[in-house]
Amino acid sequence: MTIKNSVRISALLCAATLSLPALAAYPDRPIDMIVPFAPGGNLDITARAIAPVLAKALHTKITVENKPGAGGVIGAGLVARSRPDGYTILVTTPNAIAVAPYMTKAPYKPSDFRAIGLVAKTPLLIDVNGKSKFKDIHDFLKFACANPGKITVGHSGIGTTNYMGLISLEEASKCTFTAIPYKGSGPALVDLMGNQIDAVVDQLSSSSALIHSNKLKALAVLTATRVPSLPNIPTLAESGVKGIDASTNTGLLVPRKTPSAIVNVLNKALRTVAQSKSVRNVLGKVGSTAESSTPEKFMTMIVNEDKLAAKLSAEGKLRRK
Repeated sequence: MTIKNSVRISALLCAATLSLPALAAYPDRPIDMIVPFAPGGNLDITARAIAPVLAKALHTKITVENKPGAGGVIGAGLVARSRPDGYTILVTTPNAIAVAPYMTKAPYKPSDFRAIGLVAKTPLLIDVNGKSKFKDIHDFLKFACANPGKITVGHSGIGTTNYMGLISLEEASKCTFTAIPYKGSGPALVDLMGNQIDAVVDQLSSSSALIHSNKLKALAVLTATRVPSLPNIPTLAESGVKGIDASTNTGLLVPRKTPSAIVNVLNKALRTVAQSKSVRNVLGKVGSTAESSTPEKFMTMIVNEDKLAAKLSAEGKLRRK
């Protein structure tokens, strides 16, 4: 070995050694957790439930920030363009990443992100105002089918799980609704309580408290089986509308070039969060279930959603705004 090669190898070894403490120190400053929807919705509730426990597991502070707009595109785009250092994390569903770009201009594609893992699973349902004239799902669908487009249904934004649930409901029921997009479930529910719209397709987490206080009335759940926290609310299948099983899978993403070592640290902490009694209790009270997974499993969900969105787009069922 020449002296020149020896010096080069020594330099490389020193560089590797020097980089270890920096990597081992992650995280050494606060983390921003971006919610791409308005306060009060499912992702916001989930983020604020897990943030304190995740912060404790990572020995740092986590700030939850709402960046709503364009069905999650604005917040997701912000994270996609952020530094890939693990200090900016996106709380999202597969839809905001895979479906929204087929419906609006988005500064990213699914491959611009790396998955950390799943966080929670939440059932979808159909809500109306607590004083609505619709007594049950049969009344609702009977009127909707007899009066195409006259029922206005709010959702949390184009391309979201709620929007896809509404599309599925239209196809399965053969009814036509007028879809009203919002910057999240929170604003949609405010308008529903104010009788500005007729119904909302929503996650149970953001509707739960309003249902139990009788401000809203749940007509049906979009899951294949009944939801334990709403045992008296039928499924769509029980009501004669077959083929729908819709829930919202929530997970965390970071920019694509984030190092694997950082992703592994975050995934390990996220698995701890899923086992936390406080997180399970908070999410359970609003009808969500704490989940955990490998990064690969959540990324596969996004890839599969992208394939479905491409098919629906080709069929003209996802129209650009």
